[in-house]
Amino acid sequence: QLACRLSSRVLWTLAVTQLKKGVLEPPFNTKDEMPKNKGKGGKSYKRGKRDDALNKRELVLKDEDQEYAQVLRMLGNGRLEAFCFDGEKRLCHIRGKLRKKVWISPGDIILISLRDFQDGKADIIQKYNADEARALKAGNHIPDAIKINETEVAPDGEEGSSEEDEPAFDFDAI
Repeated sequence: QLACRLSSRVLWTLAVTQLKKGVLEPPFNTKDEMPKNKGKGGKSYKRGKRDDALNKRELVLKDEDQEYAQVLRMLGNGRLEAFCFDGEKRLCHIRGKLRKKVWISPGDIILISLRDFQDGKADIIQKYNADEARALKAGNHIPDAIKINETEVAPDGEEGSSEEDEPAFDFDAI
């Protein structure tokens, strides 16, 4: 009856003093106020460790109707122009398994599947990372003249252009 007559502020101070003395137990666990995370992880867990996945992969060599190539330029819409090591330039299509999962850039070494009915077109089967490309080069599967980590690639395999050697603008003419 006495508790009904007391105001809520008095009840609050009474409860706090009893909690401090240890007479009452708190209605919640003070150590675990926040819920524990039960998920496996965030963005990095979902992506996985990329280094481990690349090192575990076995080196895939070309079969019949396949060829090694180096990417010359990206054309957009899942297509690119590649210089095949049999001496031809081909228009290549990135297949759906690789699209938006494996990023291909100019200068990368790729494995393409040649089409029986179109000689100028091919489909990309696999992209090799730098270590795998060096292993292909060491095994004489690709020519020694190919530069692996270069981004600017000329169709004849030479690096750079004549614009870098000669200035486009002459300051003495001014």
